[in-house]
Amino acid sequence: MLYPVADINWHSVSADDVFSLVDSSENGLDKHEVEARIERFGFNEVSFKKPASAFYQFFKQFLSPLIYVLLAAAAAMFFLSEWADMAVILGVVLANAVIGFVQERKAQHALESLARMLASEAAVLRDGKRVVVSSKKVVVGDVVLLEGGCRVPADIRLFYVKNLQVDESALTGESLSIRKTSDIVVGEDIPLADRLNTVFAGTFVTHGQGRGVVVSIADNTEIGRISGFIEQSSDFSTPLVRKLNVFGKQLSLAIMFIAFFTFMWGLWFNYDIEFIFLAAVSLAVAAIPESLPAIVTINLAIGVKKMAERNAIIRNLPSVETLGSTTVICTDKTGTLTKNQMTVTVIDTISRRYTLTGAGYEPVGEFLYNGQGVDPLSDDNLIRTLEAGAWCNDAALSENGSGIEGDPTEGALLVAALKAGVASDLQRLDVIPFEPENQYMATLHKLDEQNNIIYVKGSPEKVLSFCTTQEGKTSLDLKEAENAARSMASEALRVLAVGYKKVDASKTQITPEDINKLVFLGLYGMMDPPRDEVVHAIGMCTNAGIRVIMVTGDHRETALAIAKKVGIKTGGVSTGAEIDDMESEDLACCLDETSVFARTSPEHKFKIVQNLQQKGEIVAVTGDGINDAPALKTADIGIAMGMSGTEVSRESSDMVLVDDNFASIVAAVEEGRNVYSKIQKIILWTLPTNGGEGLIIMTALLFGFTFPLLPLHIIWINTVTAIGLGTTLIAEPKEEGLLRRPPRPATEPLLTSLIKKLILIVAILMVTGSFTLFFFNLNNNEDITVARTIVLNTIVMFEVFYLLNCKSINKHVHKQIFSNKFMLIGITIVMLLQMGITYLPAMNSIFHTAPLTSAHWVMIVAISSTVFFLMEFLKYLRSKKTVLSEHEQSERS
Repeated sequence: MLYPVADINWHSVSADDVFSLVDSSENGLDKHEVEARIERFGFNEVSFKKPASAFYQFFKQFLSPLIYVLLAAAAAMFFLSEWADMAVILGVVLANAVIGFVQERKAQHALESLARMLASEAAVLRDGKRVVVSSKKVVVGDVVLLEGGCRVPADIRLFYVKNLQVDESALTGESLSIRKTSDIVVGEDIPLADRLNTVFAGTFVTHGQGRGVVVSIADNTEIGRISGFIEQSSDFSTPLVRKLNVFGKQLSLAIMFIAFFTFMWGLWFNYDIEFIFLAAVSLAVAAIPESLPAIVTINLAIGVKKMAERNAIIRNLPSVETLGSTTVICTDKTGTLTKNQMTVTVIDTISRRYTLTGAGYEPVGEFLYNGQGVDPLSDDNLIRTLEAGAWCNDAALSENGSGIEGDPTEGALLVAALKAGVASDLQRLDVIPFEPENQYMATLHKLDEQNNIIYVKGSPEKVLSFCTTQEGKTSLDLKEAENAARSMASEALRVLAVGYKKVDASKTQITPEDINKLVFLGLYGMMDPPRDEVVHAIGMCTNAGIRVIMVTGDHRETALAIAKKVGIKTGGVSTGAEIDDMESEDLACCLDETSVFARTSPEHKFKIVQNLQQKGEIVAVTGDGINDAPALKTADIGIAMGMSGTEVSRESSDMVLVDDNFASIVAAVEEGRNVYSKIQKIILWTLPTNGGEGLIIMTALLFGFTFPLLPLHIIWINTVTAIGLGTTLIAEPKEEGLLRRPPRPATEPLLTSLIKKLILIVAILMVTGSFTLFFFNLNNNEDITVARTIVLNTIVMFEVFYLLNCKSINKHVHKQIFSNKFMLIGITIVMLLQMGITYLPAMNSIFHTAPLTSAHWVMIVAISSTVFFLMEFLKYLRSKKTVLSEHEQSERS
């Protein structure tokens, strides 16, 4: 037996040759051969890479620069014997590790979901007898019996079919059930959707019967190959994680260097070694923003909650921000841009062409003629056309009225009739089922006492060949009917023709010989329509600087038609076969111009995403099928559909759209940009305040000044302000115009040049103001304790005033001072605590502070408020510069 079989195009091999290649026959295998093949080649199970041990996954959560910073802060607390602070910091570290551990364990479910996609049981022939076995015991060479409602257990080459239809939408993106054949399909690189004589593991049989021989099992199946793609792409970092890692490394190295330099400086000038060590540790404590990772995590978690309220569930925490920096969205068509519900949009009775409104399987909509609403029951030709579509039909509305039972195409015909109020109440006497080779279906109905009636529907070519006359006319204008059909097909509509014939009431059965001399009624044009809200959503993406690319398994013409309807701009359409012939450079050039890709496989979508990422794009991928899973996993952010999506796609994604609404992505992008904006504000507030404290210690040490702050004061400031002030920025209302900004460049660091300048300015201002008040009061014979208490309160007040500036990086905040009630509450609490540490005797004793006079407070407010006015003035200068720059560009253009 030639197995495992490699590089054989089974669809182009005859059934007899297939049996020969896999050493089998139409009667199947005997049980001894089955056992031998299982022993030799293993069970029909997709092999998955075993996940790392739970211990390793948990330990890995500590391998992050920001965690190193936190651990350094905890070590500093240990050396300072500040056990409570050490416990709090270690608690934050542990909480971050637990969150990351849980998220990573969840990510492993994608591979397990693929295993569940395989059938649990399968009907096979063994020694010529039908037996039901576990799908994992299906082997190459087995003859599998297929019928409606069963799941396909392996990749199977069919040798017998009877009205066999298979739902492959989850694998190929094709919205319609595929009618299968046993005939040879000629060609080598045939897309999955066109391999009509093959069925694939994990897909569903919706109608009919079939028999086939198993040609691939386990990892060699199409679903097994998808598993391999998921494994290749299982570890992918988000832009935020990468930026935080770079930022954390830079920050930790800088703090370690400064602390070491401080220690060596003190030794050089013969400071007491214990004192200089404590000073270096105090500097590190002051400079380390130990609350930053926790605040960022809380900000992301709140972003998750807000997105959930807008029907977007985030599965991977950093992905909240990733959406905000997305530059390209690669979207599937079926079920994502469209409803995945066939809908009749045009009915042409040749004398009149009607447009139908409404979409999906809800029987609600209007009939329009020349753009005006009309009563469909006023046109006899239209009524007969609708009756033909409704009565030559095996579909039915589901019990809840929100879907159909049966073939989607027939469901669309039924819904069109119900929109007009036409009911299918004629008694059916006989039927000629649809066969792909016949291209039509015919039904015989009881009409009245004298007559019965035959209705026929099918391809325009076939039905027109049966017709000799036309409703309302004595002869058929064949050319006019053919032109009408071609016109509808050019709009990427699926076209069906209907006709009828009256027969004597004595005729109760029909045969193909009866299908002649029909009266032609009209043409149906149908499509899987775009979602109502998608056009606006894609327009919003365009305004936000986000490019939308459609990647679908559907036909070229259909893909292009939908793209035009929803507003996706493209220089053309490329197919999966064309991608196969492209080198990486050619695909990169193609992606510059082309935004629609049709007849694609999982490999093609995978290549497209990787190529876009290599070009520096931040790529989001939407999808709902098994075929989307590898790309969802590879993308910077994978977006799965919650309602229509497969479990595999949901488990492979970073975000799930609860309502399957593409428009929800736009809302999520806005939230993502809001989250990132807040992260920048948090950093903008945290670093200069922490840096200023560290700079005060370093300045005092380098110039031999008396320390204006004690280590205990620094710990107090960091604890009180981080919780009472820094966390309130998370509750800051969303700024306007987030979706009118272009996406951030992927290479843009967290610390932009503007933020670096502001950090330096604020830190220097804080140091200058603090030392000014410290020495001023010492020179006026104030006690050292009073002078230090003044500096302690000055720094806190600096941070309060600067916090108000950070409500917006570029916009003036004088109109927004009271917009964040949590910030006002936080400031109030911090000020009350400052009153406590300043005036309560017990706290004076613990923290070495002293009560202040009203004159002291006037000085503190006067000095610390300078930061607010300076920052607002700098915003004014930046805005003037921007206006002048835009004016100059306008004049040049």
